Amino acid sequence: MKVDPPPGGFVGPVKRSVTIAGHQTSISLEPLFWERLETAAVRYALPLNALIAAIDHARIQAEDPPNLASALRTWLLVEPDPIANLRQS
Repeated sequence: MKVDPPPGGFVGPVKRSVTIAGHQTSISLEPLFWERLETAAVRYALPLNALIAAIDHARIQAEDPPNLASALRTWLLVEPDPIANLRQS
């Protein structure tokens, strides 16, 4: 089986600073995940920090909460991708 790299190639994580509940923290995510988060923030009419804070709030409710970057990636994997949906139409 031949596997092609994704458009833009394989790219490592990019670290960004965000503010959650008045506290600054850094999150490392691959650019694709940052793009999906930004798209979701627009869809929900929220600032990016507010969406991340909402996901963080849900994360810390878990019995054994994962780290924030893992929670963001997991949330994005189950969140519909409106751009992909447009491509399929």
